[in-house]
Amino acid sequence: DVTEIEEKEAQAKQEEQIMKEQELSNLLHEKRYLKALGLAISLDRPHTVLTVVKAILKEPEGRRHLEENIVRLRKDQKEAVLGFLVTWNTNSRNCHEAQAVMETLLKHEAPDSLLQFSGIKSAVESLLPYT
Repeated sequence: DVTEIEEKEAQAKQEEQIMKEQELSNLLHEKRYLKALGLAISLDRPHTVLTVVKAILKEPEGRRHLEENIVRLRKDQKEAVLGFLVTWNTNSRNCHEAQAVMETLLKHEAPDSLLQFSGIKSAVESLLPYT
């Protein structure tokens, strides 16, 4: 019977998830946005990433801070953010944040580099009608 083992594994995963949520909350409170972005992306939480982006943009010189943080993300993290912003862009409440992130990506990534992103074709096709 492996039921007990599976329950312990599920409980351990749940506890780990709670710890990461707490860490994310602490990072936002401490305004450590780069780490917060990385953690939210690793947790695959588009809404949380959006919350971090909104918090950055509320800061004085928010655009500059957003650029600094987006530029420092790894390629796989930038790909994930691109996927998230496609969804954000379809909602008028979040389109400004999506456009700010898109502007940063377009400004700081070479076209050849952008073409290497996974899902770039579908992202561009999805962004065009709303942009």
